[in-house]
Amino acid sequence: MSSKQFFLDRYAKLGWEFKEPKPKLSIRINQINAKAKRIPDRLHGLGVELEKIPFLQTGYWVVRSKASAGATAEYLLGMYSIQESAAQIPATLFTALHGKMVLDTSAAPGGKTVQLADLMENTGLITALDVNKERLAVMANHLERCHISNTLVYNLDARQATKLNQHFDRLLLDVPCSGNFATDSEWFNRRTLADVERNSKVQKEILAEAVKCLAPNGEIVYSTCSLEPEEDELNIDWAIKNLGLQTQKVDCLGVNGLTEVFGKKLDPQVASSRRIWPEETQGFFVCKLKKVVA
Repeated sequence: MSSKQFFLDRYAKLGWEFKEPKPKLSIRINQINAKAKRIPDRLHGLGVELEKIPFLQTGYWVVRSKASAGATAEYLLGMYSIQESAAQIPATLFTALHGKMVLDTSAAPGGKTVQLADLMENTGLITALDVNKERLAVMANHLERCHISNTLVYNLDARQATKLNQHFDRLLLDVPCSGNFATDSEWFNRRTLADVERNSKVQKEILAEAVKCLAPNGEIVYSTCSLEPEEDELNIDWAIKNLGLQTQKVDCLGVNGLTEVFGKKLDPQVASSRRIWPEETQGFFVCKLKKVVA
């Protein structure tokens, strides 16, 4: 059996029949920089046609473009960011961000960090972590281009977050994952179940460390761009049972998280997570969690 067929058989068992996804290039308006500048109209004048993404407040698909979306003056001035549409969802799921202390793990190259800062209107403080120095250099340029002034960046593994000796109101755990085939034509040739299981272990370690950094009444948003349940629902089930976390219902794109995976029944709370199968977006998984208060 080919690697592709192996994974497609798994997806069928999870309730999804494969169809070739057609993800679109998407952008997100940075409201603190764009203000009333009517970015869609300005880009229209440059030959960049946009379509509002119905499940996002400030997201647009690029329908046609006579110019590179990453080379306009508006982009260079930080008025918008190029960001995959499903990837724009996690940062929007927190109940409040203004003035908060936020931890953004595995943050480089900074798309979600800039989005958080935009939602926070540059208030509060974001502590952004990543282990890859090269990606951090790219992130620094991204933050500077978008005029972000509330973010500290550390070259630190998220599994060592307690070294910061700080508690945070909001934790964005967009964890390192296996990715999916929607944006990588060679994905099926690169990935094995061993990769998935290795990533799942790292993700659990990040979750376990992050909980120690969570302030009272704090919120966690956990996300991956993986379709594999070992990195998604099974990790949430594990977090509920081992870390004293409970899920929170969210209203966003996707279907309910799986509560039975390959014959294994999971905690019913896992249904509150959202699984996004790849179609117009890449595949994605997101879950909002809070610490159980005794």
